[in-house]
Amino acid sequence: MNVRRQLLLAVASAVALSPAAFAEGPKLKVAAVYTVPFEQQWVSRIHIALKAAEARGEIEYKASENVANADYERVMREYATQGNQLILGEAFAVEAAARKVAKDFPKVSFLMGSSGKPQAPNFSVFDNFIQEPSYLAGMLAGGMTKTGKIGMVGGFPIPEVNRLMHAFMAGAKEINPKVQFSITFINSWFDPPKAKEAAFAMIDKGADVMYAERFGVSDAAKERGKLAVGNVINTQDKYPDTVVASALWHMEPSVERAIKLAKEGKFAAEDYGVYSTMKHKGASLAPLGTFDAKVPADLKAKVAAKEKAIQAGSFSVKVDDSQPKAAFN
Repeated sequence: MNVRRQLLLAVASAVALSPAAFAEGPKLKVAAVYTVPFEQQWVSRIHIALKAAEARGEIEYKASENVANADYERVMREYATQGNQLILGEAFAVEAAARKVAKDFPKVSFLMGSSGKPQAPNFSVFDNFIQEPSYLAGMLAGGMTKTGKIGMVGGFPIPEVNRLMHAFMAGAKEINPKVQFSITFINSWFDPPKAKEAAFAMIDKGADVMYAERFGVSDAAKERGKLAVGNVINTQDKYPDTVVASALWHMEPSVERAIKLAKEGKFAAEDYGVYSTMKHKGASLAPLGTFDAKVPADLKAKVAAKEKAIQAGSFSVKVDDSQPKAAFN
């Protein structure tokens, strides 16, 4: 074989093995069905992780937002029929329908936000198990309140929300055992005006720190000159003088695992909850940012020590899925 031919073969082999070549290969067809807008906190985490995979050239991605519960099954079936290999979404309010679709399309992989268990062979479940950073955020809230009253506004009292609230309250009580809470559920996943009004009512009763599980709460805190702690996403850039910190959810570990297994033909029914924990980099406490100099040094030290203990496995945040009930006058 002459030198020129050897060189051409070497170049061809290098191109074939390059990342770009892999990106140009068959892409996994992925679809997602959301009942709320893309920008809603919880859904945005999934959407962003999938858009990142799309940008890397790993998948073809389609998604539908604001899908009514009554239409959810129909949209899922349409995506499955169109040849999508992996379908993600939120089955909380449509569990029976979503699981029925999965049974009818056994060769399609489903990764759905759910309060239930995995369903063999192809229905995996996940959720934002971010109770660890929620505990840390609660510690900050307990140390920053001056009135000893914290308001908490949530969407629905489902396990996925309840456990975060319980963790937050436990963290606050570690710093301030006498702290009191007021809790309201607005029975909506996306109704900022309603959440804002609920927050105003708590502030009027003395709350000076708000747990913003829903959009709208931080707006109320900002208008009244109070503090807020965020949930799932970091909104401090929009509320630099209001949001102390946030418990963040990172869906990337779960999405990347699902894509890999689906591509390899190894996707199976399992609970992805663990991939939303701090150990797997599925959750974190946002940097204090604009509040770094405002949070007392001793409080920051306590939070940092607890975060280290969680990551080392020497401290475990209790998971309590029961509906929290608390109110101050």
